[in-house]
Amino acid sequence: MQQTITAGSPALDTPDARTGISHGVDISARMDRLPATRHLWMLVLLISLGGFFEVYDLIFTGYIAPGMAKSGLLQTTTQAFFGFTGIAAFIAATFAGLFVGTFGFGWMPDRYGRRAVFTFSLLWYSIGSAIMAFQTTPEGVLLWRFITGIGVGLEIVTIDTYVTELVPQQMRGRAIAFNQVVMFAAAPVAAILSWWLVPETVFGLDGWRVVVLAGSVGAIIVWFIRRAVPESPRWLAAQGNIEKSEQIVSRIEAIVERQSGASLPPPVQACEQPTLRRAALAELWRAPYRSRLLMLIVFNFCQAIGYYGFANWVPTLLIGQGVTVTKSLLYSFIIAFAMPAGPLLAMLYADRIQRKHLIVGGALAVIVCGLAFGQMKEVVPLIILGVMISLAGQTVSVSFHAYQCELFPTEVRARASGIAYSASRIGAMMSGFIIASLLKDFGVPGVFTGITVFMILVAFIIGVFGPRTNGVRLEELNR
Repeated sequence: MQQTITAGSPALDTPDARTGISHGVDISARMDRLPATRHLWMLVLLISLGGFFEVYDLIFTGYIAPGMAKSGLLQTTTQAFFGFTGIAAFIAATFAGLFVGTFGFGWMPDRYGRRAVFTFSLLWYSIGSAIMAFQTTPEGVLLWRFITGIGVGLEIVTIDTYVTELVPQQMRGRAIAFNQVVMFAAAPVAAILSWWLVPETVFGLDGWRVVVLAGSVGAIIVWFIRRAVPESPRWLAAQGNIEKSEQIVSRIEAIVERQSGASLPPPVQACEQPTLRRAALAELWRAPYRSRLLMLIVFNFCQAIGYYGFANWVPTLLIGQGVTVTKSLLYSFIIAFAMPAGPLLAMLYADRIQRKHLIVGGALAVIVCGLAFGQMKEVVPLIILGVMISLAGQTVSVSFHAYQCELFPTEVRARASGIAYSASRIGAMMSGFIIASLLKDFGVPGVFTGITVFMILVAFIIGVFGPRTNGVRLEELNR
């Protein structure tokens, strides 16, 4: 086993650092021999609830749009492409905040710890959402939407790391999949709350404001629940906090041993002594990583426009097809059930079919179903096509999250994935303006024609330039 300390880490190449790394290897070995018990799954669930509100926040962006337009606060379309009084600006402010939180503050979990930053970012989201819900001007809504997005973006960069570090290696794949199911369960929740509340006035408040406040209050509740989740012992060991990491691992071992009803096996020790190695960002600009990074930057930008171009505009697109506001929200709720179902289905074939082929196939399915959606007027076919688009989009999402991590060496994997993924935030931010412009000038068929262009680029880029990864060791991919 090899442990890596990146450039800029405290006390790099010192005896204390080497002692900390050696202890970190021991902690990892003890964690990796744990069986998957109820306690570990509960830890994953509690962490995933933070991701639940992340997705809730992203999904209600589209569902509250008709209510915001109905109240006169924001417009469905604007005269100017970059109009700042429309729904597109609201979507752009969301993803601008996500970009700043992900790209600008992604260093915080490594500096201050997974638990502290995760809890702080959730509280940030709760306060920001509550303030935004009471804004009465477009400028105020956009400002606080941007600020709230920063907190959500900071939370995003912590979730996968936190889950991965708290579970043994043999359940990491299932834990991440379970995390995705819990997170995307927020989609139908946001949809049904919007269906109930957006057309109404509740205690003198517009319904869309109550939808926002529901997420804010729920996040505060989860903040108290999550106090039961410990800090990552692997992170503590890397920081040299040996006593605290020992306490946490010992407590987890005792609970797991009691729940499993059997003694834990001895930890498998590392075959090699851990070594110190600097992670050089310059490696990304050498073959073959330079072409992979550029490929993924373009891919992330295009897939975000295609994915969020539908997900954030479902109710508005249904209205454009002649469906009333109330019924569009009900139908959107049905379509939203495909979002948590997507990761569940992907678990059946994610390791059996090449990930690059799943990405290409998912993109092509979005194209076919989207073009049909743009021509359809009947309710049942609209719902079926909407579900198919959502399932295809989730297949692309689940596949590329794994795919882009496989294409870079361990020393720069997190940085490279972060740089590539940040392009999706820019694409998602632009998607609102692009979709609004297409909807205004060409209607719903024009929207899906635009989505088709970007999804064709997705299929072409990954299909032609993407390497195969399934069944290939990471070391073989990155040598």
